[in-house]
Order: sequence, then structure tokens, then C-alpha cells
Amino acid sequence: MKVLAAAAVAIVALGSMAACGDDKGDEPGSTSSGTTKKSVKVGLAFDIGGRGDKSFNDSAAAGLDRVKSELNLEVKDLAAVAGESENDKYTRLKLLCTTGYNPVIAVGFVYDGADSKNGPLARAAKDCPQTKFAIVDGGTAADNVADLVFAEEQGSFLVGAAAALKTKTGTVGFIGGCQVDLIKKFEAGFAAGAKAAKADVKVLTNYLSTPAEACKGFNDPAGGKTAATGMYDQKADIIYAAAGGSGTGVFEAAKAKNALAIGVDSDQYNTVTDASLKTVIMTSMLKRVDNAVFNFVKDFGQDKFKAGPTVFDLKSDGVGYSTSGGQVDDIKDKLDKFKADIVAGTITVPTK
Repeated sequence: MKVLAAAAVAIVALGSMAACGDDKGDEPGSTSSGTTKKSVKVGLAFDIGGRGDKSFNDSAAAGLDRVKSELNLEVKDLAAVAGESENDKYTRLKLLCTTGYNPVIAVGFVYDGADSKNGPLARAAKDCPQTKFAIVDGGTAADNVADLVFAEEQGSFLVGAAAALKTKTGTVGFIGGCQVDLIKKFEAGFAAGAKAAKADVKVLTNYLSTPAEACKGFNDPAGGKTAATGMYDQKADIIYAAAGGSGTGVFEAAKAKNALAIGVDSDQYNTVTDASLKTVIMTSMLKRVDNAVFNFVKDFGQDKFKAGPTVFDLKSDGVGYSTSGGQVDDIKDKLDKFKADIVAGTITVPTK
């Protein structure tokens, strides 16, 4: 807690640097010496699905909530709208920086846009050069942008191994929210882990949407349920859903088919709204977006902002797997051996 307190003090001390070119939106605060400073305000723009998706966005929200409670800072989050344009995303980021929010965090690769050099975040970063930005899962190259990226393939390898070790039919499934390179990393890791644990396991794959459809598959529980039902009908008995809010539909299908599913990003055994679905969630691939968001703000406050990529992997506990519900307790030693081999470099997990 002493470290957190020091971070909070450091952030307030940096407050005079927080404005995006002017003083609009800044609120005065007082230091112990009586010197007036501008308060630091942290802004966050959600991905598709927003707060309440019980997965990716909620993990980011948990980090922002920690910023508010533990660092005692003012925060603001803005939701994305299904089907919105890249200009809408740019406007959201620009609104945060021009109203005094600094740093500003963009959640999701959608803020890179089709061309990361001229996408929503790149434009906002250029317009607000004094604001420090971060993007989760992005790659915007700018001096005032930090890229918070994850080794999703490593965490997915572990839950893939878990699926193969637990399957009774010899068939498992993967459902992705959108057919993009990022989600293909989840698929590649899952398939590799499954094959490493059981060479003859069969892996079924389905994607709910494409970029041309604005990646609507991240917020389509009905679509997730339909896709999962089809896989269970093809003898899959465990399905890994890397599909954001659509995962709820996969869990519902698992319950109806007396099968199992694997959650993603958050520990979905603990976040799922319908308690009756807990029994079908065998494990979840943990992607600690919450820690990435919180640590980014803390580092900003300690004047440790670093542009470019910071990778959160198994070695740094940036990814992992959950044990809530106890359904993987009997194979935990095997999963942890795989983890140790990945960290040691004995196993290299593919990303494609």
C-alpha cells in the first residue's frame, strides 16, 4: 500500500502536465504546502460490448476501478456503440483529452483502425501531443502512446491442454468473436496446447464475424449459442470461447448440452451473471488487462511512461488460467509443467 500511496502522490505532483493544450476541464486541488495543482483525471474508452461484458472490457474496468479506489483519482469511462465508425472512436478519444483527461486508455485493437498510422488513436495522439495514451491490444506507433499487448497464445495453450486432458469424446472446439489476427493467436495457442497434451485430439473452429461486419461477434450471445450448439452436436464436449460478451451464449449452450466451456480474459466462473452457468465453466484463460491498466496509470504517476510495446506474458503473470470451481485441480500439476516449459523457452507457442 505504501507503493500505491506514493504513486498517487506522484500522479498529483504531475498534475500540472495533465492538460491537453489548455486548462479546460481541470479541477484545482491543494498540496500540503498550499500550492495549487491541477487534478489528474484518467480517461478510458471501451471496446465493443463495454462495461458489463463479463470478459475483456470488464477486466479493463476492474483496473480503472482500482485506479479510482487505490490511487484516489478521478476517472471517466466512455462506451463504444455497435456499428460505429472509426471517426466515432476518434471523437471519443479526442473528447477525453480535450476535457483534461490525461492519461487516456483505449481498450481494444479497434482504436488502431484499419490503418494504425492514421487510425482513431493515431489521430487523437497527434491532436493531443501533451496527453499520454495507452492502447490495449494495439500497435499505434507514436511518442505519446504505450502499447499494452499480451501473449494470449501462451494462456490459450494452457486451457487448450486442459481441454484435451479433460475431453471424453476426443473433440474440443474454439469459437472466436472476430476473424482477426489477434483472435487467431488465441486459436493457435489453444490448438497447440490441445495437441501437446493429446496428439490425436480433434479441434473444431468457428468465427462469429469478420472486420467487414464491424466484429459484431464480440457482442452476440445468440450467435455464440448457435455456433456452440453446432459444435456440441459434432461431438465436441468442451468449447473455448474467445468472443467477449458472446461467451454467455456459449455457456448457455454448454448447459443445455450437458457439456463444458472455457471462459476468456476474466475468471468467468466468478463474473457470469447467471449462477447456474458456473458448473459448465471448467476454467478461463486469464488476460490481466486489469493489471495492465492499473500499472500503466501508476507508472505514469511515477514519471515512468514508456512509449511502444509492453508485453504481458506467462512469465510476468500477464496471462494464465483460473482454477475457480475446482474442475482442473486434478490436472493442475500438468498445466503448471507446461507453464514452466513455456517460461523456460522449452516450448515455443505459435501465434498463427
